[in-house]
Amino acid sequence: MSVQNHGNLRQTTYEAIKRLIVTGQLPHGSRVAEADLAERLKVSRTPVREALNRLERDGFVLPRPRSGYSVMTIDMETVNEAFDVRDLLESETTRLACRAIDDSGRAALNAIIDECDRLAALPDRSIEDDLREMQIGIDLHRVIADLGGNRLLCDLLDGILDRCQAYIWLDVSHMDTFGDARDEHRVIVEAICRGDEENAIALTRRHVEDSRENILTVLRRRQGIHGMTVRSD
Repeated sequence: MSVQNHGNLRQTTYEAIKRLIVTGQLPHGSRVAEADLAERLKVSRTPVREALNRLERDGFVLPRPRSGYSVMTIDMETVNEAFDVRDLLESETTRLACRAIDDSGRAALNAIIDECDRLAALPDRSIEDDLREMQIGIDLHRVIADLGGNRLLCDLLDGILDRCQAYIWLDVSHMDTFGDARDEHRVIVEAICRGDEENAIALTRRHVEDSRENILTVLRRRQGIHGMTVRSD
């Protein structure tokens, strides 16, 4: 993997490392070192160091005294905490969007749905296509928040959604829920476009809860496999 020839080196290095974490190519809980990442990405250690500092602030890596960083861990407690906050924030952003929706907002939301449909129709989808659809789906929630007009709420939700990327990847990649998420997004958008506040909030909360439960199911399965391995040893 190389990020040398793609735009701003700081940003592309940050995005490349984050993608390795989100998709599990850097295993959760594993140690990461500047030198190893610099060699893997074919960049100098300076942009890697800056990216790791930023990833620490964003919660994707944790500092390890005298030994670099370790990748974030994913467990039931952290997932539940994040999705509890998502439920609270997205209930309000959806409410505000329903009250503020106009023609330009409807166009923006429907353009996202159309792009997801386009990706769904691609034959032989690659991991890049899957990542693209996941990111578009996450961005839909950001656009909904933006339509509501509360800047502080947007910033709070943006941070939570960023943190949730690795969790959501577990959902869509292990449970193959792209189709379900696409359908759920469509009915949420339809309700917001109608200004149907009560229904839009209920659909949003169900969508967040379904995603949470899918992620917890993956974690439970992993725990079960680990337990079977330990007992067999």
